[in-house]
Amino acid sequence: MKRAGTLRLLSDLNNFSGAARLRELLAGDPAVRVRCSPDGRHLLLLRPPGAPGPQLLVAVRGPGAELERAWPAGQPSPLDAFFLPWPARPALVLVWESGLAEVWGTGVGPGWRLLQSTELCTGGGARVVAVAAPRGRLVWCEERQAGAEGREGPPAVAFSHCVCVRTLEPSGEAGTNLGRTHILLHNCPRFGLLTSRKDLFLVPTATTWPGVGHILLIWSPSKGKVVVAAPCLGLSHSKSLNPGGGDPWDFRTLLRGLPGLLSPRQPLTVHTWAPTPQGLLWLDFRGTVSLVQPHGGTRAVGTLQEAPASLAGSAALGAFHGTLACVLGSTLELLDMGSGQLLERKVLSTDRVHLLEPPAPGMENEEELETRGGLRLLSAVGLFRVGWEAPQGLELPSAEDLVFEEACEYYQRRSLRGARLTPEELRHNSTFRAPQALASILQGHVSPSTLLTTLRAELRDYRGLEQLKAQLVAGDDEEAGWTELAEHEVARLLRTELMGDQLAQLNTVFQALPTAAWGAILRALQLQPDGNGRLRSQAPPDVWRKVLGVTTGGKEPPSGILPLFELLCRCLCRLEPRWLPPFVELAQQQGGPGWGSGGPGLPLYRRALEVLGEEGTRPEALELDLLLGSGRPKAVLQAVGQLVQKEEWERALEAGLALSSSSPLLRSEIFKLLLAEFARHRRLDAHLPLLCRLCPPDLAPTELLLLLRTHLPDELEPPAPFPEPGAEPPLTVGLLRALLEQTGTQGRPSGPVLSQYEDILWDPGTPPPTPPRGPMSALQASDHPGLEAWAPSGQGLCVTDTS
Repeated sequence: MKRAGTLRLLSDLNNFSGAARLRELLAGDPAVRVRCSPDGRHLLLLRPPGAPGPQLLVAVRGPGAELERAWPAGQPSPLDAFFLPWPARPALVLVWESGLAEVWGTGVGPGWRLLQSTELCTGGGARVVAVAAPRGRLVWCEERQAGAEGREGPPAVAFSHCVCVRTLEPSGEAGTNLGRTHILLHNCPRFGLLTSRKDLFLVPTATTWPGVGHILLIWSPSKGKVVVAAPCLGLSHSKSLNPGGGDPWDFRTLLRGLPGLLSPRQPLTVHTWAPTPQGLLWLDFRGTVSLVQPHGGTRAVGTLQEAPASLAGSAALGAFHGTLACVLGSTLELLDMGSGQLLERKVLSTDRVHLLEPPAPGMENEEELETRGGLRLLSAVGLFRVGWEAPQGLELPSAEDLVFEEACEYYQRRSLRGARLTPEELRHNSTFRAPQALASILQGHVSPSTLLTTLRAELRDYRGLEQLKAQLVAGDDEEAGWTELAEHEVARLLRTELMGDQLAQLNTVFQALPTAAWGAILRALQLQPDGNGRLRSQAPPDVWRKVLGVTTGGKEPPSGILPLFELLCRCLCRLEPRWLPPFVELAQQQGGPGWGSGGPGLPLYRRALEVLGEEGTRPEALELDLLLGSGRPKAVLQAVGQLVQKEEWERALEAGLALSSSSPLLRSEIFKLLLAEFARHRRLDAHLPLLCRLCPPDLAPTELLLLLRTHLPDELEPPAPFPEPGAEPPLTVGLLRALLEQTGTQGRPSGPVLSQYEDILWDPGTPPPTPPRGPMSALQASDHPGLEAWAPSGQGLCVTDTS
């Protein structure tokens, strides 16, 4: 059934201050310029210079005083005037051709008053030919004397303009803050200036030099770039420039570096320009409406039934909900912006009609919220809304029906049975109480005050979210806005079941804004460092179960979609890799023994390792920390083996000592692994005290020596008293003494000798005197009677046990 376009009367102008003067200017002067304030309450009417007074009228709907100004003959009137998008109070700026700028606003007292006056043109003889007021800035095109740089001739005059920018922001309750002037573009032709919510369009005029009359520029202040477009050629080039950093924005130099733009072409023949959120609409003299998008691309939107006869004819363009609205004379045409099809054509009662921009998002009042989604049309008859209405006879489902239909889809996704649920079953089945409770609320069984109390917190969050979206659309502090929006979205998704669509959306948020998403996780899990390199959490177990769960419903996620735990591990690898092992250790503690050791699915450390990549391509430091912190015997032994291969002896020993007495078997295996290295080479000698501390207390000296003997290198030749130069020194008894003392009992044994080696440890006597070196004659022996006790080797040598 076809929808119908409607004109709904919003006001007959009687509720505006100065209604009689407002109707007089709207009906009497076809060239009057009309602008609307961001909140939709104020209307500004400005007559062109030279028109009879009053030249300026600001009318307000509801309480408030109007502003009416008249300049006598011989005194110039403003070139243009704009409302400033200041949320605290209404304000406007007036700009004269001479460069004078005045900022007017309303304060604590009644009426309008002058807040600040300044001169925009600093050079003598300069004049303003165009001006615009994008958000937070004042931009004007200034014509300077061509002879100032010593140039003569028509080209010098044609390129004697420059585009300048000054910041313009509110300061306090009744002040303004004007920044310094800097040149955005110099040596350029005369441009007209049009602004949307995010971009500034520099469009050619009738007096622009013909060689560049087919070129327009799009400046995006938030992105710091300018797009040079030629719609008739289908070409556009983007340049990242920084005028505040001193980059020369020379127009001619800019065009020389962009091939193809200076091809001979006729200037654009434009009747009307109109900025919209989608881009810049323009109507030519053939009746064709085209759209220049912010990236420079141009496409035809549609063709009107009638074409403008001349520049003198009035025309206005606007867009809403994918619909193009064009007022040409006294005719209103509505076209589909996607197909260009004519949807509706209406004949109006007057040709003095103006299309107004919709209020800025977040600044609408209750009436504007009800009429959101259409354009506003202003004439002397009144203020109308142009929009669509549903055809009569079309029955919309009730709120109660929508509740049960949505609940049916929700429960069906969670149900394991093959039979499908129906809304009727949900209505009469007492098992499903949530949709029935909500339906009873919507039916009015709960009083409005009780419902408002219940939903107050949710409504406050929703209002804050809507204001945040409006701030992003308006382009205010985009980085902080996107960060806050990502945090809201992550917090919302964590309250859901994290099924397929929600999990995919969470992955998208983490890919686009990982820092903001991780900030939301920090708050949800209440993560805090404890000062010892570890993390602690005060989040409830339900949140951790959602984080540690592999999938919902036992189904594997689609390709490229990570479960939440893997998603957090990947995010930490990108942002703060050093916190990944502490996070996995904390997750193992929160999940309990089931998640850390043989619970459902893979252990958490294995899931974290898979995020790091295939084996052999992972960062070694992170892999070692994850293996050591896993608490799994095989993983810890694997990590200690890697440390041994890298000869990081101290860290390998500390890994064993960190196990304390909770894992005696694992600690014993680590000791045996390091003892084998101690037997093979001498690179562990410096860490012998740590090796002694790691020695199991129940290890006997005999077992220790047998272990050492197993790993001692094979001797191919009889041992020499001293190693060869450059060879590895052998293991000595002196090095073994500390380990043997560690395995034996402290003090001298009181019972029988338990081992044939223990007398080495407990002999407290001093060694015998050193025998003389070298052969001795019999005469020398008789001269030293004390040496008779030393007999040749093997004769009379005995060892007496002093015990």
